[in-house]
Amino acid sequence: MGRVTPVFLFLLSLVFSFATYNLITMITRYTTVGFGRWKAGGLVSLNTQLGPDPIIHMPENLRKIKSKKKLFHIALTATDSPYSKWQCRIMYYWYRKKKDLPGSEMGKFTRILHSGSPDNLMDEIPTFVVDPLPDGLDRGYIVLNRPWAFVQWLGKATIEEE
Repeated sequence: MGRVTPVFLFLLSLVFSFATYNLITMITRYTTVGFGRWKAGGLVSLNTQLGPDPIIHMPENLRKIKSKKKLFHIALTATDSPYSKWQCRIMYYWYRKKKDLPGSEMGKFTRILHSGSPDNLMDEIPTFVVDPLPDGLDRGYIVLNRPWAFVQWLGKATIEEE
């Protein structure tokens, strides 16, 4: 049989101590109630949820309910392919349904068309036409036209939302 080195025994006792400390801390901090609900600090009814972490508190500015809506702008890039048109129609349909819900913070919607020419969805969906990426600049990575479309749109468009 081989001998056990003192370094190995020290590391083993260190790992065991760390695991034991974490297990005891977890058992004393959390207590199970009912069907597996957890509550910090002791027994609670089934309707309660986890209490706040005693170390990390929610910042004061996040605790307050904000009454003013902060609208955000929805933008998507698209091509003139049939599949892309179908996707845009679906996205715009759900945008309109969700925008009208109470408490919705959806602002305007823009479809950024990077084919360089208008298509038949221009009257149906708010669209901004940009130039395609010049030939050879994609270096084989064809989706580089999407960030290029956003660069052009952000440079030319006026966005009211933050």
